[in-house]
Amino acid sequence: MLRHEIRPGRAVAGLVMLTLAAGYAADAAGAWNAPWTFFAPVFLGGLWLAATVTWVSYRLRRRREARKASAEAPATGSARVS
Repeated sequence: MLRHEIRPGRAVAGLVMLTLAAGYAADAAGAWNAPWTFFAPVFLGGLWLAATVTWVSYRLRRRREARKASAEAPATGSARVS
């Protein structure tokens, strides 16, 4: 049993932020000369990707829970067993 829900959107956002931090560190160390306009699209694209992953995982989790609730619901047929 899982202790908590898996949040893939947060994982994607974290990876994007780590990538940006590595880019800034490389730029500050002089190992990479990146223009500042490079980081804005990466940041916004990463946030968009994280939001999309979060939305997809939410929809999948909601659909799975609805299917599980439907399977656990008692049948309401007219046939009775005596």
